[in-house]
Amino acid sequence: MFWCKTRTAISNAVASLASRRLKAAWLLMAALSSMPACAEETLTEPPVTEPLISLIPQPSLDVMDVPRDYVSEQFTGFVGRVDRFFGDDRHFQESNKSVLQLDLTRVTGYNGDGLYVLSGRAKLDLPNTEERLHLTIESDADQNLSTDQSRTQQAATKRSTVQSIAAALRFERMYNERWHFSTDTGLQFQGTATTPFTRARGSVTGTLGSWHAKASETVFWFNTIGAGETTRFDFERLISEPLLFRISSNATWLHDRQNFDLRQDFSLFHTWDERTALLYQASALGISKPQTHVTDYVFLVSYRYRLHRDWLFFELDPQLHFPAEKQFHTSPALVMRLEMLFNEAN
Repeated sequence: MFWCKTRTAISNAVASLASRRLKAAWLLMAALSSMPACAEETLTEPPVTEPLISLIPQPSLDVMDVPRDYVSEQFTGFVGRVDRFFGDDRHFQESNKSVLQLDLTRVTGYNGDGLYVLSGRAKLDLPNTEERLHLTIESDADQNLSTDQSRTQQAATKRSTVQSIAAALRFERMYNERWHFSTDTGLQFQGTATTPFTRARGSVTGTLGSWHAKASETVFWFNTIGAGETTRFDFERLISEPLLFRISSNATWLHDRQNFDLRQDFSLFHTWDERTALLYQASALGISKPQTHVTDYVFLVSYRYRLHRDWLFFELDPQLHFPAEKQFHTSPALVMRLEMLFNEAN
């Protein structure tokens, strides 16, 4: 401001002296031109500074995603191969391909009658539906309420024959490779009786540090047993390429019984080679009524061998049960299974 007032005063003086002392005016004008500009002339827009993040080449940030995406893809691919090899329920529920699974099972020892039980399920793509509509067929759908029997075959040991066949139309949708939804509506055929049922399932996957997490929820209504729901949480960690550790928590609730069937599994999958794999598992089973308590502890080793190509498997499961009904005394069992597992890759 000081320079502005000074410059104005000098300009007026120069104008008044211009007619008489031209030489002095020129000298003053020269001095005036060397003075700092006034505030109005110096108020210019500050230079635009580029954000620091913009100075980093964008390709360098994209490169950081490559290792993460590769590791995630390798991990999910390995988990998918393990689930498929063992005929896991998640493979059947979430595979977009047609799947046919037939099991011939025999259980001897604790809670087993030594008879062979034939069970199965199938999911078939309907043409021209972009893999969104499927036809599903399965045995004893209202008895296999848990999302995974985890190789102990608790339901199979309590019956000697297939009691019902269920057929349904399924609408299936996946979002961002993380969210999976499906709904079933169909009929259950049991002897001469035909009853309706409906079922809906949703799951989501995510990453928690070095752990891979999956949560799934199934709600259902069967005319034979009423309404209910099943909740499952899986936490998985890849120890090394042949070793996968999984923690599974499962709860199934039935409205008519007002009771939760509870299950906790700790599983270690060990793939020896392309034809052989082992499963080491410790489980605790319980119920919530009359109070929450454990009904059975189970320790098992499952040996699974691919007999022929990618569709014929043999499984041998020696087990140790510690049931509450026997004061948790040791009760051994042996499960033998011959399984045919087909999908579009076979």
